[in-house]
Amino acid sequence: MPSNASPLEITPREVKQRLDAGERLRLIDVREPREHQTARIEGAELIPMREVPSALGGLDDPDGAPLIVVCHHGVRSLKVAQWLREQGIVRAQSMAGGIDRWSREVDPTVPRYK
Repeated sequence: MPSNASPLEITPREVKQRLDAGERLRLIDVREPREHQTARIEGAELIPMREVPSALGGLDDPDGAPLIVVCHHGVRSLKVAQWLREQGIVRAQSMAGGIDRWSREVDPTVPRYK
């Protein structure tokens, strides 16, 4: 892992702590629009997994803000974060456990779904 790379996964609590501390994070939600309509994290940008390759050019932040990838349970986001790193976006991270874990551990007002 390059010296400026973060761990591949980050917990929802860590994301919340960093946001609360005022750190600028870019949250990318790679779920489908119907999932996003059901439950979402405030400020997360919806880019369904299948659209990530075509959005690649706009994902690397020139100021180096970490890119936190979110899905339902953390499977899709892990794949996307790994792929983004292979494309050179070394600060891409997957939120472990996805929005479901976010709802359980950080914000219970975010609906859980199957």
